[in-house]
Amino acid sequence: MRQIITISLPKEVKKEIDALSAEEGISRSDLIRQSIKDYLFVHQFRALRSQMVPKAKAQGIYTDQDVFDRVS
Repeated sequence: MRQIITISLPKEVKKEIDALSAEEGISRSDLIRQSIKDYLFVHQFRALRSQMVPKAKAQGIYTDQDVFDRVS
């Protein structure tokens, strides 16, 4: 079930959103909805990463190459 929320934005941000939604051919609501979903994904990823980095470092894993070497 969808719920409506109201936000206020600076005029310049609204102009950018309107321009991008026109460029992408999607509604302002769809653009903002997807942007929020993307933000939430990145937030979850960063939270998970911050939990895993100390565990990885404890095992000598510091770089992407270290990860690749472990899984290959």
